Amino acid sequence: MKIGLGILAGIVVAAVVTVSSAVYTVGEVEQAIITQFGKPVGEPITSAGLKVKLPFVQTVNRIDSRVLEWDGNPSDMPTKDKLYISVDLFARWKITEPLQYFLRLRDERSAQSRLDDILGSETRNAVAKHELIEIIRTTKGRTPLRDTLLTDEEIAQDIGSLVPIQKGRALVEREIFEAAAEKVRVFGIELLDIRFKRINYNESVRPKIYDRMISERRQIAERFLSEGNGEAARIRGNRERDLNKIQSEAYRAVEKIRGAADASAAQIYAGAYTSGPKAAEFYEFTRTMQAYGDMISGETTLVLTTDSDLFKFLRGMEAGTSDDTETIPDLGANTVAKR
Repeated sequence: MKIGLGILAGIVVAAVVTVSSAVYTVGEVEQAIITQFGKPVGEPITSAGLKVKLPFVQTVNRIDSRVLEWDGNPSDMPTKDKLYISVDLFARWKITEPLQYFLRLRDERSAQSRLDDILGSETRNAVAKHELIEIIRTTKGRTPLRDTLLTDEEIAQDIGSLVPIQKGRALVEREIFEAAAEKVRVFGIELLDIRFKRINYNESVRPKIYDRMISERRQIAERFLSEGNGEAARIRGNRERDLNKIQSEAYRAVEKIRGAADASAAQIYAGAYTSGPKAAEFYEFTRTMQAYGDMISGETTLVLTTDSDLFKFLRGMEAGTSDDTETIPDLGANTVAKR
């Protein structure tokens, strides 16, 4: 009895193992290749669900049916204008012919390695055929934004304009894509897209490039500074010229007014002097007194003869006398008259 139960249990276990080995599932994001002793058998299984195979002798090889990514390592390469740059790419691909893919590559790691070779080679070829500006710029014919403060002369010098290009980065990426897509199709792979992720100067030449850029910007700055100094000198010269002109015109106007005033004053004096004897005498007196005030200060000593016109108005004033000299009372100064 026990022996029969053991045999039955063994049969049940063997049946379960056989069924589990014969039955398998394919997921929604998978494809499957059935191999028998390492060789593919039948058509690839691309539909999801429960499937059956020969137990023990057949093996299920699962292949991803999703969109896969390829992210290459940065690689140094020269451009057409002999500039070494570091290019970093990424791409998206998909397995469209699982049997061809399985026969030639087997697994995803081999596929990634082959994509490294093909995409890297095509990228190097494309970069070597184009100048750096073609790889960096995205579109041709783009009108740049310009500072509204630029003068017409600066605009005429193409300050702020873009270097013209023939293709641009998008077309260069398209060239790489078309060339690489043909080569990867034989592996059962469809290349969906490829893009530049990063473009930079090579580490060894980057300091020199930066120094050259700094030198170019410094030359532009020096040119602007020189033009600014020239404009400042011109403005200062115009200012000095205008200032001298204004001062000259003002001086002429002042002298003209002063001359007219002097002429008017002289005319008034002349009219007053000739109006009568008393007026002439009073005029002579006031003018002499004005002359005293102009000539004599607190420390002034005058030596005059008795017949001097300046002295005649002082004769009637009390004064100490001597044999040859009359001393006139202080008029704000020491005045000595010689007889």
